[in-house]
Amino acid sequence: MSRTVTQDDSSRARPASDRAAAAQDRRRPKQALRLLTPVTSNQALLYGMVGAVAFFGLWETGHYLTPDESRRFLPSPQHVIATLMWLIGEKDYLADVGISTYRIFLSFFVACALAVPLGVFMGCFANMRAVINPTISGARYLPAASFIPLLLVWFGPTDTQKLALLFLGVIFFLVALILDNTEAVQKELIEAAMTMGASRREIVMGVVVRAASPAIVDSMRNMIAVGWTYLVIAEIVAAQDGIGAVMMRAGRFLKVDIIMAGILSIGILGVLTDLSFRLAAHYMFPWNRKRRG
Repeated sequence: MSRTVTQDDSSRARPASDRAAAAQDRRRPKQALRLLTPVTSNQALLYGMVGAVAFFGLWETGHYLTPDESRRFLPSPQHVIATLMWLIGEKDYLADVGISTYRIFLSFFVACALAVPLGVFMGCFANMRAVINPTISGARYLPAASFIPLLLVWFGPTDTQKLALLFLGVIFFLVALILDNTEAVQKELIEAAMTMGASRREIVMGVVVRAASPAIVDSMRNMIAVGWTYLVIAEIVAAQDGIGAVMMRAGRFLKVDIIMAGILSIGILGVLTDLSFRLAAHYMFPWNRKRRG
């Protein structure tokens, strides 16, 4: 005698492993929030655009929710962008941008010239790390802005004073990061090189530095962002040019649109700097692309 197979009967007829997999699928979070889910380039671009639109939308909403008499203290995105275009076209703002960019990159690469070999040296030789690291670690807690009076005494209100402040803002953290990058190199690589009779120089330069290079460039990329955050502080004292000087002059006359245009331009320059480091790392270390996903 035949009988109709119900849905419950068919579900019981399925293997237990299939039922467990189905239950697990129901418990899984949505695709956007799933752990370790890779994101394609197109998805990353789309998500980035969504985030940017949301940010500017909130900014625009805040502008229109502000009372009319106070809106000049929170100008709209369109007004700030128009002010930025006006600065570029009428006030030779690109010259100030160029001077600020020069200060950032010169001070940063001088810091790298000292921090990279020092961090690698400390990471390779434990006795040298024991001598130097306590001082470097303590110096990280000194705010760079506290050096301004001292730098003014030493160098006066000159460009050297601004470069020195930007240098001090990143050097100690950069050394600590590169030390960590060096110590993270797999010990098996060093032991294999020693077993094959490599010299100390060959191990340091051919094994440790090569293995740590992608992480070192990442640390440099992160720390130059910190350098951009110190720009206005560096250009706040007796500066005649640069983005920070333009913003400080605008602050005296409550020109909030110019101040926000300066902030926006620093943000744009920072993003372009970050993309430049990412692009350089992409082509310098092709073997590292798959690991990064």
